[in-house]
Amino acid sequence: MTAAASPEPLWQPDPDRIAAARVTRFQAWAAERFGAPAEGGYAALHRWSVDELDTFWKAVAEWFGVRFSTPYRQVMGDRTMPGAQWFPGATLNFAEHALRTAEDPARAHDPAILHMDETHELRAVSWSELRRQVLSLATELRALGVRPGDRVSGYLPNIPEAAIALLATAAVGGVWTSCAPDFGARSVLDRFQQVEPVVLFTVDGYRYGGKEHDRTGTVAELRRELPTLRAVVHVPLLGTPAPEGALEWPALTAGAMSTSEGIFEQVPFDHPLWVLYSSGTTGLPKAIVQSQGGILLEHFKQLGLHFDLGPEDRFFWYTSTGWMMWNFLVSGLLTGTTIVLYDGSPGYPSVDAQWGVAERTGTTVFGTSAAYVMACRKADVHPGRDHDLSRVTCVATTGSPLPPDGFRWLHDAVAEDLWIASVSGGTDVCSCFAGAVPTLPVHIGELQAAGLGTNLQAWDPQGKPVIGEVGELVVAEPLPSMPVRFWNDPDGSRYRDSYFEMYPGVWRHGDWITVTDRGSVIIHGRSDSTLNRQGVRMGSADIYEAVERLPEIRESLVIGLEEPDGGYWMPLFVHLAPGAALDDALRARVKETIREQLSPRHVPDEIIEVPGIPHTLTGKRIEVPVKRLLQGTALAKAVNPGSVDNLDLLRFYEELARTRQ
Repeated sequence: MTAAASPEPLWQPDPDRIAAARVTRFQAWAAERFGAPAEGGYAALHRWSVDELDTFWKAVAEWFGVRFSTPYRQVMGDRTMPGAQWFPGATLNFAEHALRTAEDPARAHDPAILHMDETHELRAVSWSELRRQVLSLATELRALGVRPGDRVSGYLPNIPEAAIALLATAAVGGVWTSCAPDFGARSVLDRFQQVEPVVLFTVDGYRYGGKEHDRTGTVAELRRELPTLRAVVHVPLLGTPAPEGALEWPALTAGAMSTSEGIFEQVPFDHPLWVLYSSGTTGLPKAIVQSQGGILLEHFKQLGLHFDLGPEDRFFWYTSTGWMMWNFLVSGLLTGTTIVLYDGSPGYPSVDAQWGVAERTGTTVFGTSAAYVMACRKADVHPGRDHDLSRVTCVATTGSPLPPDGFRWLHDAVAEDLWIASVSGGTDVCSCFAGAVPTLPVHIGELQAAGLGTNLQAWDPQGKPVIGEVGELVVAEPLPSMPVRFWNDPDGSRYRDSYFEMYPGVWRHGDWITVTDRGSVIIHGRSDSTLNRQGVRMGSADIYEAVERLPEIRESLVIGLEEPDGGYWMPLFVHLAPGAALDDALRARVKETIREQLSPRHVPDEIIEVPGIPHTLTGKRIEVPVKRLLQGTALAKAVNPGSVDNLDLLRFYEELARTRQ
């Protein structure tokens, strides 16, 4: 992604907004209590948070009132990565913190969850009702024999029942894991079979794009292939009766709990909270284990300081239960915020559907994907004109870098006084390395800054930090939400190989970034699919940003292929908009766009029309498996079929490789 030519920011928070931001108040409090710098704004606070890592995280725990049922001996034990020890000796419970707002009589009947589906009927779950259902379900899970460390799985869409099941699992010390019901049986089993769940929560089907999708056959297959299951809980989303032997959701959540005493299992800080999964495009998905305490502190920091969320907010992110952003969204409850769950297609019945959800729910912080923003721009949607978005103060994007045109479109088409937070992190930490800061300006094409407590740097191949140059994204100090381990990785070798092989002891994430001299961050794409032509490196995201400005190009995919004879073949695959034709004139415009805006060296050798661009199940373009296919690797070895949204699209590249041999 290229930075803006103008040094002028697109948006600047006014003095009142800066003064009112929670991160400003935190800084003043931490200056008085812990010696943080009182002056110098966010940049000074960030330096302190990295230089005084232990003190910073102690301050976060105190500021957010983390309840340690037994005290910690120190903030950090072993600091080495992997294996850093956080708050040894401490015990706590994540779900207890997520439900604290229900203890406040003034808030008990306020909505904790607002839920909508494609009918756009609004359903509210109050804090007191959420707490009652979680405690009832937790009691039933214990009765089913679920003990601390047992895995509980969900094959559920983004509905309140999924959030309730997660919190009840955490309450008893179980380990939550979930997949969205648009995942096929093989994809789900690739994930769940690794962790051997004892309980499965499942729907009978789901609604998407105006249609009902039955999943009873898939559920039957999951039950057959998961021999460790002791119980299956049926959530009748489509109204079908529970299959034989399954328990019914209403019966498990009907209990009247007058007290929470003994419900919230007090577990060690590093006790597993949930298992998330990598996309698994080239093998079994990595089963990433994150801890109750680590996620609690990291999400308090991200949501309460970086996203500035509090009791007056309504937090919506378009996501599914198969993506880490769902877990991140549910954590909005930690800050007393009302979370908005939407179950359905992002573009049904029209492209602007998500803006309609924001309007109906009074959303204040609206999260979506960069791809959705660009789709709205191409469809000439006018959210600010057609919807009442007066309560929206921030639009955040992730999933891929937000192109400069996306920044401009949000500013022009949504609101001029709009905080645009492009954020970047990963499933690996279930958080953001860089992104939202409510007190900093927004520059086109840039993430505002690295996160607090995040020693984010760009490193050259020699392991030296660089400013203003492209380098590998590394994190040089531990974060609490880094995985405690991978499941079924007893010696830790797969974990080490994933992040610490290139720079031992330092987390290397696999992205190309530039850290600017003003502290902002530019994401260039995955470093394992970097285009390296004649010694000049460029991220694929830069190509996509330039090419997809052309109205004829719906989506694109670029691959750089080292050939056996020392040559380098760089094709650009384009999925055209309806009515467009890949003729000589369009080819010339594509090449001229790349030549003028990026680099003459990165003009593609060929521009090839394709029927579609393949993605992971969470919507990311698949680059490395396509590269492997073009190098002649068989499809079965190049990609895990269960990780791809449309396997047939990959057959095109397999056939292309055959014809080039």
